[in-house]
Amino acid sequence: MKKIISLAVLTAVLAACTDLSTTDTSSVNGYAADGFGEETLVTSDESLNNTYLLAPAPKYYVGSAYKVEDVQYIPVEDLTYNQTGIAGIIPAELNGTKTSNGEVFDMNQMVATSKTLPLPTIARVTNLDNGQSVVVRVNNRGPFVNTRIMDLSPAAAQKIGMNGQTKVQVQVMANESMAVKNATIGATTPATQPVAQPQPVETTTTTVVTTTAAPTTGTVVTSTAAATTGEYSVQIAAFYAQDSADSLAARMAKYGNAVVVQEGDMYKVRIVNLDAAQARSVIDALRNNEGMAPGLLRNGRWVNADSI
Repeated sequence: MKKIISLAVLTAVLAACTDLSTTDTSSVNGYAADGFGEETLVTSDESLNNTYLLAPAPKYYVGSAYKVEDVQYIPVEDLTYNQTGIAGIIPAELNGTKTSNGEVFDMNQMVATSKTLPLPTIARVTNLDNGQSVVVRVNNRGPFVNTRIMDLSPAAAQKIGMNGQTKVQVQVMANESMAVKNATIGATTPATQPVAQPQPVETTTTTVVTTTAAPTTGTVVTSTAAATTGEYSVQIAAFYAQDSADSLAARMAKYGNAVVVQEGDMYKVRIVNLDAAQARSVIDALRNNEGMAPGLLRNGRWVNADSI
């Protein structure tokens, strides 16, 4: 794999406010870069191919929680990410500008942006108007517009028949995302290591770590209890580190029964035991108050977050 130093220079920089982090995130026309060395990935074939999609990036970038225009975003590693929402098209004039993980935006490649997914991540994007789909490499932050969950390169948008803002489904491809992560950080995944996938919640096998605030001292108390199955659960985030999940669960307790569910090697923060009206209220509150993109489960199975 060859690397070519790009001569492109960012022409406008907008400092984005941060929260829970001392790292500044800058923005160019609604897309972010963090000042990492500017590089581009090239292949012998300019068309969509696995060589490009799974190429090592200059760095693997998740980042800390941050704010842009008073909206908070919390990047997380979530191999079960499966969301529907509005996607737009990255302006062609940004071709050659730097992305948040040190790559260079190539409008002719199948790439996309996300406010919270790790960079790079591999995802399948489906145009819900015509059923056409494309596999993209998510390699930049943005768009910092609450009404959109992702923007696609002009080439990727054209492949699925997008002429403007379009309703799409975005689903992370777990195996491919792990492969590109490992290629970037120089790690290998043992063949016996399972990849986390959405699983039905079983009352006899699922371990739930419940985090609550003690009423008199304000300290966080963590206990393990048998899971109880409610009709709806709202998933807020997923982590590889239990401490991070516990911390977020404690903060999200104001929205309902916040628990940490361990599935495989991931710790998933969920608000559980909700009826349809409560789930709708929690999803709206998380979107409006926290700037989050929560997922929805019904009896342990993923459903469209806007189906209720």
